[in-house]
Parts: sequence; C-alpha cells; structure tokens
Amino acid sequence: MINTNKPKLTVVGAGPGDLELITLKAIKALKNANIVLYDALVNEELLQYATNANCIFVGKRLGCHAYSQDQINELIVSQALRFGHVVRLKGGDSFVFGRGSEEIEYAQRFGLETAIVPGISSALGVPASNGISLTQRKVSESFWVITGTTSDHKLSKDVALASQSSATVVILMGMNKLNEIISIYQKNRTDNLPIAIIQNGTTSKEKKVIGTISSITELVKENQIYSPAIIIIGEVVKHPSQLSTYFQGEYSEDEFVFQNLNLIG
Repeated sequence: MINTNKPKLTVVGAGPGDLELITLKAIKALKNANIVLYDALVNEELLQYATNANCIFVGKRLGCHAYSQDQINELIVSQALRFGHVVRLKGGDSFVFGRGSEEIEYAQRFGLETAIVPGISSALGVPASNGISLTQRKVSESFWVITGTTSDHKLSKDVALASQSSATVVILMGMNKLNEIISIYQKNRTDNLPIAIIQNGTTSKEKKVIGTISSITELVKENQIYSPAIIIIGEVVKHPSQLSTYFQGEYSEDEFVFQNLNLIG
C-alpha cells in the first residue's frame, strides 16, 4: 500500500505527568498521528488518544537508553517518510531540556514539515500543583530553571551563579548531583535556604520533602526520594499557598476531551 500522507513531525509536550495536564492541541495531534515516539516520563495513558498510530517507546533514563539521540533522529525521519505523520511525545515541555529543537532541525534537513505543541513544563507545573509560587511579591522577583546534568554529565555551572542570587532556583535532573548542589550553596551563602524536592510530581506516585540546605540530604534518605524529581530552592518554599486539594476535573477524560464543543474534531 502506497503511503499518501505527507511526511511530518509534530513535537508535542505531554505535561508533567497528570493525564489531564495536556492541551487540546496535543490530543488533536495524537489523534492525527500515524506514528508516536514517546519518552520515559510520558504518562502512557495518553497513548489512548493515538487511535490510528503505532506507538514506539524511545525513552531514556539514567544508565538505560532504549535509543540514542542520533537513533531517535533517524527514526523520526525514516518513520515519517514511510508512514506520514510522526508525533514525538515528550514529558513536560519539549523546549525545556527536551531537545525538541534539535529533532525539528534534523527533520527539516530531510524536507519534513514540522510543528510544535507546547506543554506544561514540570519546572512550572509541579511547584504550582504543590502551592509553591516561583515568583512572589517581596519574596522572589525571578526564577532560574537549570539542568542538573549537562550533556557531558556534569552539574551546570549556572547553579553556582544562581546560588548567589535572590531568585528561586528550580533544578531538573539533579538528584544524582544533590550533594554537589548543597555544597555549592553552603560555600556561596551563609543563610540556610528552604528547599523542596518533589518526586513524580502531579501523579498518584508523588512524594515530597521540605527542609533546608542543611537538612535536606538526610530527609531525602529518610523518605527514599529518587529521580524523577525536581529541586526547588528559595524563600518561596516557606510561603506556599495552602491548597485544600490538587484540583481534579469533575469530568472524565473522554467527556472533557470529546464533548467540549468538538474542539478536537
């Protein structure tokens, strides 16, 4: 059978984990996909919307890669040329340490049509779902979002710079560098800043510890906090909104998505 679909790549942000924290545009892309290449941090329940697609896991975790990045790039192109519309489904937002721009650039070399659907980054969504405002009047005027592990597997040098500012600091992929991060803060500051670490944020498996620079390492051990987790450092951690609950929609996913003014179409 000859493929008549135009080769296309749509890079889609799947949000931080909660099934409902995905956009209508993202679900529309999944419904129209022929192939879905999805990552380890994607909620696999989202694949139910890819009703006409073959779904392929290409996730990467520390020390375990199903595919290298070069192999993923090549797979995007080969699958698009063979089947048509490839959706590259990534956790959070694809342009926040998601290498989405690299994959788009590679696909364009081969003449693929390309598109992007933004997602809710865990750097924003996870603190918010726990009542932590990254900026707050008279507390924090700005925030940094920093990778804890660079492409050469080292801690970003920006952590040292950020530790000297009054900004809130959010570190992704930094749990295996936690001791190094703490040492930098202890070297560069005399105050004992509050710190929150949230594992599997917005999901039913969420775990959280809140402490200070001097106490957090022990709290992490006691509560067995591991990756994937985000680290939030700053005075805003002491001033969370007191949420009665993390909001859950009153409609089922199908009711919300498919009966909402036919927006998915």
